[in-house]
Parts: sequence; C-alpha cells; structure tokens
Amino acid sequence: MTHDPGPWLTRQLAEAMDAARAAGRDVFTASFDLGRSSEDVALHPEGWTWRGQTLPWPEGLRERTIYVLADGHYAPLQRYAGALVKLVPTAWGAPTFEIDGIKMLPTAQVSPWEDAERKVTLVEPRGKVVLDTCGGLGYFAACALAQGAARVLSHERSESVLWLRKHNPWSPDPDDPALDGRLVLRHADITQAIANVPDRSVDAVLHDPPRFGIAGELYALAFYEQLARVLKPGGRLFHYTGTPNTKTSGRDVPGEVLKRLEGAGFRGQRRLDGVYAVRR
Repeated sequence: MTHDPGPWLTRQLAEAMDAARAAGRDVFTASFDLGRSSEDVALHPEGWTWRGQTLPWPEGLRERTIYVLADGHYAPLQRYAGALVKLVPTAWGAPTFEIDGIKMLPTAQVSPWEDAERKVTLVEPRGKVVLDTCGGLGYFAACALAQGAARVLSHERSESVLWLRKHNPWSPDPDDPALDGRLVLRHADITQAIANVPDRSVDAVLHDPPRFGIAGELYALAFYEQLARVLKPGGRLFHYTGTPNTKTSGRDVPGEVLKRLEGAGFRGQRRLDGVYAVRR
C-alpha cells in the first residue's frame, strides 16, 4: 500500500492561505499533512507552490472535509460504496472517519491518536505478536509498533476504509521499509479469518469493533472463544465497547461483554471506554 503524496487541505487551511496572500505575503508556513509536519510554500497570483509543484488555488472547500489533489482539482477524501465513508479533520491533527455520518473514533476530548496510545499501552505490546481485529485507520497498529510490538497482524473488512488508509498520512503503511515487515495488513473479515490463526500464536489482542448494533457478531461468545483459542495463556486483550444506549435503554454493553469474555476463558475488568481482560 503506497500512501497518497499529498498535500492534504482543509477549508480552514485554505482560508489561512488566502488571508496570507491578501496580506501581501509570498511565503506561508503551515502543515500540509494534517499536523505531522510543517513547511513553507510560496504564494503567487497564479497559484501556490508546494515541493516544487505549482498548484491551483483551493476554492469552495467544505467544512469537516479533507481534500487531496486529483487530476488537477481538489477532491474530498470520501467515497460511497453502500455507505458514505469519509475522512474527517479534527482539532488534534490526526483525522477520524465517519460511516454514513457516524463518527468511528473519539475526538471530543482527546486526539484519536492519543486515545489509541493509551489503550494499546494496556496490552504492553513490546516484543509481542499482536492481533488487531478491526484495523480501521490503523492507529492501534501504529501505536503498537511504536511501543515495540514484534509483529502486528491487522485485519480490515471494508475496502472503503482501506482506501481511506491509503490517503491518510497518519495511517501506517505496511510497505514502509522502516517497519521491516512488522505490520501485516489483510483485507479480511476477522470473524472468518480468525479460523486461520493458529492456537496460542498471539500474545495480545486489540479489538476495536463497530458498535454492537452494527456488528453484533464481534461481541458474540463464539467469537470470544476464538480469541481465547489464538491467545497464549496470560495474553492480554483490550476490547473497545463504548457505552451505547445506556441512557435510553439502560443496557450495559460493557457488563455484557465482561460476562461473555469470562465464559470464554478470560478474567476481565472495565477500563477506559471498554474492557481489559487476561486469558486464563
């Protein structure tokens, strides 16, 4: 998977560039990769120059949308394939994504990157083989690798989400030579692919499924039994659950998950916005 070369633009960034041009400035300093780095670009009447390329002025960009240059125009990072999947900017730099308007990662009080870091820390990935069940934008995998995981086996069933990963500068690239092959990314449904994972072959599991109402099979006892099968005794698991429907129905999804995990051979407890468990 080769990442998009950029630049990445938002309406806020385009407006700041336009204000600098209106003020008579010929150099503008900002991030053109969603906060990962900062660089200078040249401003001039016919456009702006980024890394030696003269590009057209960005106009008509919408809020809550990220754009890249495609065929001479700025295209939004979104696609429709049964559902609208869209990369969405955040105040933190690292973007989130939405499926039919439903936000997939927390952004209100913390960066989705920092949120991933603190959850990954619970499984202590250093030197371990980590199973990443629902890869999403790859933040769990990236943080596990940064914390010293020996290998991350990541699965993502949505082709559209994999397309977003290709265009997101924060998503890890399994073809990056710096990773030395430690990230294996598979386009696969983990509920089926897990049958091919050998018994007791992984040291830790990061399980970040969509909410229960969308993917109930990823909260089922049968799936948890598969997780227990592939985990070594003493292996750690973090399972994102959130707290859906708590106010409206009184349903306790984390509590239900705890009971099923215990039935599958885990000892668990509520941690952060999910469940932390250890394979007995």
